[in-house]
This record gives sequence, structure tokens and C-alpha cells, in this order.
Amino acid sequence: MPFAADSLLADGFPGVRLHVVTGKGGTGKTTVAAALAVALAGQGKRVLLAEVEDRQGISQTFDVPPLPTTEVRVVGAPHGGEVIGLAVDPKAALLEYLQLFYKLGRAGGVLERFGAIDFATTIAPGVRDVLLIGRVYEASRRRLDKKHHRGSAPEDLAYDAIVLDAPPTGRISRFLSVGSEVAGLARVGPIRHQGDSVNELLRSGATRVHVVTLLEEMPVQETVDAIGDLSAIGMPVGAVIINQARGADTEAVAQLDPDELARDLRSVGLDPSPATVAGLLEQVRRHGERVTLEQKQLAVLEDLGRPLVTVPFVVEGIDLDAVTEIAGLLAEQGMVP
Repeated sequence: MPFAADSLLADGFPGVRLHVVTGKGGTGKTTVAAALAVALAGQGKRVLLAEVEDRQGISQTFDVPPLPTTEVRVVGAPHGGEVIGLAVDPKAALLEYLQLFYKLGRAGGVLERFGAIDFATTIAPGVRDVLLIGRVYEASRRRLDKKHHRGSAPEDLAYDAIVLDAPPTGRISRFLSVGSEVAGLARVGPIRHQGDSVNELLRSGATRVHVVTLLEEMPVQETVDAIGDLSAIGMPVGAVIINQARGADTEAVAQLDPDELARDLRSVGLDPSPATVAGLLEQVRRHGERVTLEQKQLAVLEDLGRPLVTVPFVVEGIDLDAVTEIAGLLAEQGMVP
């Protein structure tokens, strides 16, 4: 398994409270986001794990019922830590927003019955996105009620850390810059204030955007492009997380001898035919080619100069045990303080 050089190791991201996780579809960003939340919770932290794509990926990963639009406990962790799950819904976020800033009360329900809420959240993608990320922003600054005082969270904040399972790399830059776009449309008022506040959080030292990739050409290229786009708009980029990494000794593969392989198989009680040996060697050869290609893609990622974190290929599939194991690997490689 390829690991980063010492100069590319993550440093724990001290002071970061909002971890935004993106990646090309199919790279496992939801799994990595869940594991990062578990790793943070393993330090005794109360962590919000939020998703904004209406896929219920969190509930599937942890094998729990579909998440409501309110925050619910997903899993506990040692030292009093816990992961709270949230599936952000734009309609619910808009109703909360209208109540918070305009005190609409029952009028919000009337708007929903007449379809105004659906119209507002679907006709303008920018409005939808600012509502989604605005909900996460609200959670990041919420404080505990006095009766729920814990004493461990900074400034009695409700969450020590937030992990956002964000949209894929193809639209992550637009999603994260929507605060600027909305602020540009409104000179004053709560909409302008909301846009400015979201913008300030996302571009602050309290936020990092991590990109999940596979060691394949297309995901790596999307990673390179996304990091370039994020840097261009001033978003603080964190680590590149290489998922489903495989390791092999390519030199040993190249030197594998068919007669030696046949002898080894006979030594364990097998009697391989020449066709069987040839088939096994062909599989080994193809695996070696894949590893060589992965090493080339790894070199491309190393050239980015970002912290590199490696997650191995999980043969058994993803469940809570696998997520917990991956969380341990993320912690060992500096993804948490």
C-alpha cells in the first residue's frame, strides 16, 4: 500500500472544526466522511456528520434508519464521543430560514401548501445550495442550552467538529462559493448577512476541504482540477485521501517463475495443470500492471504537495466495523489532532 512521504503527512489540522469531504462519484467519499466523523468522535468529541445530496448515504453506511431532517444520534464512541447525523433538506432549511429571519410562523406552512417552497428550492440552484450550506453554518455556531452544558466544547458550542459529506468534485467549487454569489445579489438584509457569514466560515482557518480519490486516471484528474478550482476561489484545501489503495511488490511480480509457482502449489497439496499455472500467472501479470498504473497516479498526487492519506481496499464490504477500522487508519495518518 502506498503511503505518503513524511513531508506529505497530515498534521491533524489543529483549529479546524468544519471538514468538507468531496470526491468524484464512486470514490467512497461518504465512507471516508463517516470514518472521519468516527475518528473525531473517538477523541471524545461530539461530531455532526451532515449530508446534502438526499441520498441517505449516512444511514446506509451505518445501517440505521433513514435520517430525518433533524439531528439524531447515529453512533457512540469511546470517551463520551458521539456522531450525530443530519440529512439536510432544502425545504426544511428554507422554512427554518423564513421563521428565523421573518417570523412567518404558520404562513410558512401556507407557502408550502401552495408550492412556493418547492418552487424556491428547485427553480434557482443557487438558492438551494445556500440553504443547504446555511443549515450547516447554523449548526457550526449554535451554542448549548445551559442545562446541556458539557464544558468540553469551545465556547459551549453544540458541536466540537462538523464533517460535511459534500457534493462531488464536479460541482464542489460552485457549491462552496454560493455564499459569495448570493451576497453579490443582495446589498443589505438577512440574505446578504447569511451569504457573508457562510463565506467567512468557509474561507477561514476553521475549515478544510478534503478530496477523496482512487488511484485511477479520471478520479485523479478530477482531484487535480478540483484542487485548482478550490484554491482559485480561496477555499482552504486539506488532505487528498486515496481510497481503495492496493499494494504489491511489482519487482517480485515481474520475477515470478511458472515452475516455482507450480512447486509452491504442489507443496500445499495441489496438483495444478499447466493451464492453471498459466491462468494464475496472467492474473498476477494484470495485477502488476494495475499496480504500476497506480504508482503513476500516486506520483501525480504527490506533485500537488498536499497531505496524502491512504485507505486500503476493504474486501469484506463497508459496515460499522469497517468504518471504525478506517477511522483508526485516518487517525494514525494525522487526519485528527
